[in-house]
Amino acid sequence: MNRSERRRLAKQQKRAGPSPAKAAAEEAGIAQSLSEAVGHLEGGRPQQAAKLCRQVLKRRPDQPDALNLAGIAAFHSGQGERALDYLRRATKSRPDHVDSHNNLGNVLRMTGAFEEAEAAYRRALAIAPEHGDALFNLGLVLEALERPEEAAANHERVVAQRPDFADGHLSLGNALKRLDRLAEAEAAYRRAIALAPGAVAAQINLGVVLRERGRAAEAEAVYRRAIALAPQDPDAHYNLGIALQDQERLEEAEASYRQVLGVAPDYVQALINLGYLLQSTGRHSDAVLAYERAVALAPHLAEAQVNLAELRLELGEAEAALAGCDAFLAEHPANTAMLAFKAVLLNEIGDEAGLRALTGDAALIEPIRFAEGPGGEDIAALNAALVEHLLAHPTLVEAPASHATREGRHSGELLVEPKGPVAQLERLIRRAVETYGREREAASPHPFLAARPPRFALSVWGVVLSGAGHQIPHIHPSAWLSGVYYPRVPAAVDAHGLGQAGWIEFGRPPDHFHCRRAPKVVAFRPEEGLMLLFPSYLYHRTIPFEDEAIRVSIAFDVRPSA
Repeated sequence: MNRSERRRLAKQQKRAGPSPAKAAAEEAGIAQSLSEAVGHLEGGRPQQAAKLCRQVLKRRPDQPDALNLAGIAAFHSGQGERALDYLRRATKSRPDHVDSHNNLGNVLRMTGAFEEAEAAYRRALAIAPEHGDALFNLGLVLEALERPEEAAANHERVVAQRPDFADGHLSLGNALKRLDRLAEAEAAYRRAIALAPGAVAAQINLGVVLRERGRAAEAEAVYRRAIALAPQDPDAHYNLGIALQDQERLEEAEASYRQVLGVAPDYVQALINLGYLLQSTGRHSDAVLAYERAVALAPHLAEAQVNLAELRLELGEAEAALAGCDAFLAEHPANTAMLAFKAVLLNEIGDEAGLRALTGDAALIEPIRFAEGPGGEDIAALNAALVEHLLAHPTLVEAPASHATREGRHSGELLVEPKGPVAQLERLIRRAVETYGREREAASPHPFLAARPPRFALSVWGVVLSGAGHQIPHIHPSAWLSGVYYPRVPAAVDAHGLGQAGWIEFGRPPDHFHCRRAPKVVAFRPEEGLMLLFPSYLYHRTIPFEDEAIRVSIAFDVRPSA
């Protein structure tokens, strides 16, 4: 064979690719490198893992396992964009590479791109419907997207598939807690703790549910177990402080809050709670310092600003408090909590014109009386069906501690399947919201109406009162517009001689506010078939009444939606 023939044969072999033995050796080398990369990732050495992946990709640019691991390594090295690039290349190189879709979802979720993360997890599950990690991660992103009903259903699938997976039970508890299904949430947390006794987060969240269920002493015991497991955990000490404060053990509560701040000096909520405790025990100068520190750390958090303004009101500095409110509202003009407190301050300084301009002097409260359902149904039949549905609803429990209901029952979200007659009420609510304030807006525009959100989401829940049940003054901080519908009203609310017992009253602030002037209030008598719409920043309460017959109301919030 001459030189020309040998050259020609070499070219043919090159075009044909490496020999089987050489190809097998190359695959073995790649497998070894990727195995070592996995070891480096598991050992917390992402840079070494990335180096091995790059070596593989230099030889095989579209190798999906190398791209997948390179993406993980890049993310753990703080290179989010590079991680996304690697993982997207992996899914493009091999569309059925389920781990790449799952990991892509993880990086997107960690960077706050929740909708894209959901899509990535769903693609992974389309490839492998029982992929445990993708199923669990989908539930986490549904929680982040504030879709707790879907998250709970998803986590129920996770724990059915993996009954010994402690994090699955923990996440199920979190979703159930968001839905106010507190008994079920408690059971989920207890299962998580049974599986993983050292799980501090499950202990803390169990304590939160126990406190919500009015069991502060049990919550305290759970928090102390969490602290025994993690003595420096600020969340455990913070929640212990709340449980102690509930039991009026204020010195111990203060010690807990200060323990939090010793570990985490920038823990804003602990500063706010400490400020409130100091204010309630007359240590005003210390309370001012705590609130001011909270405001400096979180200048966009209304709660700290409102508490500071309320303290100034107590100190007789209403004008300074009002100036603080206006400064905050200049940057956050639609903030419900601050608008509510500004109304209190305007009343305190006697600015009746300013108060009317803000609250609409009751003109922004819109009563609607329905004679029939959305499809012409008999309204009495719809009301009876709503009452029956609510009384049988699995989320109806004795009112949680954080709610405004006293001596009554409160449901979780009613816009969940099966909606039953709530679907008809939802149509009435949406119709009412879409037309709310149109006539007033055309005649005399109000800034509140001008802030109408272009798109909105609804949240609907029920309240059942009897005996001495009532609701204390409250607002709905996360909403733009709120409302209430009455499917059942006791005869006593209509009885002569009882004044306004059982009525809904607007304009009265909470008792713990240090007000000196009588508020300007207006009250409406509940009627079966009546709906009231009102700005969410108007303080409102149920005037207590005495009757064993139940008073049923269905409340709702209209929240801005993206």
